[in-house]
Amino acid sequence: MRKFDYSFLKNSLLPPNLLGITNSIAELKALETIRKHDHRKIFTKLESIAKVQSVKGSNAIENIVTTDKRIEEIVNNSSAPLNRSEQEIAGYRDALDAIHSGFENITIEERNILHLHSVLLAYTDYAGRGQYKTFDNVIMETDRNGNRKIRFTPTRADETPAAMQQMLYAFIDAANDSGINKLLLIPCFILDFLCIHPFSDGNGRMSRLLSLLLLYKSGFDAGKYISFEAQINKNKDIYYESLRKSSAGWKNNTNDYMPFIENFIFTLLICYKELDKRFAVINSKNVSKKERIERTILNSLLPVGKSEINHILPDVSPSTIEMVVSQMLKQGKIRKIGTFKNAKYIRK
Repeated sequence: MRKFDYSFLKNSLLPPNLLGITNSIAELKALETIRKHDHRKIFTKLESIAKVQSVKGSNAIENIVTTDKRIEEIVNNSSAPLNRSEQEIAGYRDALDAIHSGFENITIEERNILHLHSVLLAYTDYAGRGQYKTFDNVIMETDRNGNRKIRFTPTRADETPAAMQQMLYAFIDAANDSGINKLLLIPCFILDFLCIHPFSDGNGRMSRLLSLLLLYKSGFDAGKYISFEAQINKNKDIYYESLRKSSAGWKNNTNDYMPFIENFIFTLLICYKELDKRFAVINSKNVSKKERIERTILNSLLPVGKSEINHILPDVSPSTIEMVVSQMLKQGKIRKIGTFKNAKYIRK
């Protein structure tokens, strides 16, 4: 069985590219802390927007989709789920709410991981919620011609409880070691979780929930205000490639965690940078409404819809947003993705 030991991270030297990224994260994190103290209303608004994007993004990675309007209604508890996809969306909402509101009190132990999985699938009729898999599973991939093949064979069902226990023990040891950088430890834990693949359903979404939980507990909460999951979904080909590289040789303890670590930390940096830009736009009281709308779209790393812009800039009327977006399209500054009410816009 796989041996879990994160002691190789102790006092490890970061590659120059990662050192620069972690330094940038530290600077932006310090800036966020100051801003959050002085501008609570802005961050509350950003959190409500990010929650919708997180629920949408994490489920979209698993091809669990519905309309933007339905996602917003479900996330805001203004409508009950109507089908299996919406049941899974509602479950992610509740699990995310539990982490946002109580991460300080959620310890990293087996019972809490199982409980989180139970919450994730609470609205479905899936009998295996809150339980480890009872039969072996495989991770499949489909090539461009539609042919399927096994990409990775996870831990066997009969070995899963012991593997999860050993992984958690190794993580606790490492988390209590001041010589181990938490930004390196967290993605290693998440990779191991994904390679064990402990559940019959929900492993990907659980990995993203656990990522947020561990980041929040370590003081890195940008994902609360800018969706970490949406960033993964936007660049999921790169994400899956890093997962493929880092899982090679995993069963023989010869895998290289670095590709997955790099992708994880870079995704976190994108969240902090986006948060910095988004805050600057919202807090620009002396800038014209037209310019604030333009900055919102041009500075966004993800396509944004008119309703999202209205959420970000609640003092700007929908008609003004409509006018400015039309002007930007004519000027060739932005491009349109989608049609009608689902249309989104991004820098050209």
